[in-house]
Amino acid sequence: MKILIIDDERAIRNTLKEILEYEGYTIALAEDGKQGCEMALADTYDVIFCDIKMPQMDGHEVLEKLVEEGCEAAIIMISGHGDIDTAVDCIKKGAYDFIQKPLDLNRILITIKNATEKTSLVKETKILRKKTSSKYEIIGESESIKHVKDVIARVAATDARVLITGSNGTGKELVAHNLHMLSNRAAAPFIEVNCAAIPSELIESELFGHEKGSFTSAIKQHKGKFEQADGGTLFLDEIGDMSLAAQAKVLRVLQENKLTRVGSDKDIPVNVRVVAATNKNLTDEIAKGTFREDLYHRLSVILIHVPSLAERLDDIPLLVDHFIEQICAESGMQRRKVEPAAYKELQRLPWTGNIRELRNVAERLMILSSGRITAKDVQDYVL
Repeated sequence: MKILIIDDERAIRNTLKEILEYEGYTIALAEDGKQGCEMALADTYDVIFCDIKMPQMDGHEVLEKLVEEGCEAAIIMISGHGDIDTAVDCIKKGAYDFIQKPLDLNRILITIKNATEKTSLVKETKILRKKTSSKYEIIGESESIKHVKDVIARVAATDARVLITGSNGTGKELVAHNLHMLSNRAAAPFIEVNCAAIPSELIESELFGHEKGSFTSAIKQHKGKFEQADGGTLFLDEIGDMSLAAQAKVLRVLQENKLTRVGSDKDIPVNVRVVAATNKNLTDEIAKGTFREDLYHRLSVILIHVPSLAERLDDIPLLVDHFIEQICAESGMQRRKVEPAAYKELQRLPWTGNIRELRNVAERLMILSSGRITAKDVQDYVL
């Protein structure tokens, strides 16, 4: 673990260096703010101790510069003239902690331990988010998919409800995940419910929860999806298949931000952003009397239509390459090059199964083709 000490007092620098090296840390020293700032930006440190009063560049300036540049080290400010206001100001500007001189050895070691645990957790979270972002990346550069990405970027940071429409297999769930990952709720739960897969008699219990003994098989209390998603995002997939009774209860939650579990009369407050998706034309469903118009208007503050693959044929080469990379990473298969003529052949197909079908075709071609994937392979194994 590397620690940088920025202090214009030689005695403080050397004392800290001696103590921390004895504890097994690797130590670097800077004798003023300017030198320390340059060292911090030129190398990677886990913890930085920075004095507030220094020549060239004081500690406040160093802190602001490092935070502005995205320094990931835990910055601990130290001063012999500090007070509560100074400490609060440092924390507000991005410091991990503030320690007043004369320095206490136990306080320093505990602060380093806590700071490094926090920075490790932050790094692990960033790696996990990067992996998650890659898993749910929306691939494509066609105008129609660029429009979808643009709308996501505009509305993700808000709490506006979003209704995602599009045929099966177009990637509606990817849109929902991106809305969540780019939102202020990204660290909170993302809970997905497939409304078409849950029997109508169980949908209310699934969404709103139930109390023990509220029905025959209710052997214990159960928190529903709305409660599980509290603070985060609830994705109601295939909402066009939800029963009218459940629709009425969902509408109440959206209106009042509270719910009642099955078998209870107690209101439970919830803070949930709802994103819904459907492959049905809800306007037609409203006309048939199978979908509530008031719920539709509650859900469709923002409408995002995900184009079919037939509407974005130019994206097929990018999508095929992406799927091949995925398949190779998952199975250990050797990557195969796709000939331009094979892409053109794929672009001639109707793609009724959309992106999901294309992914299956890419895997089939990887398994059955010999060497390069050619136009003939597409004709033999796909058409």
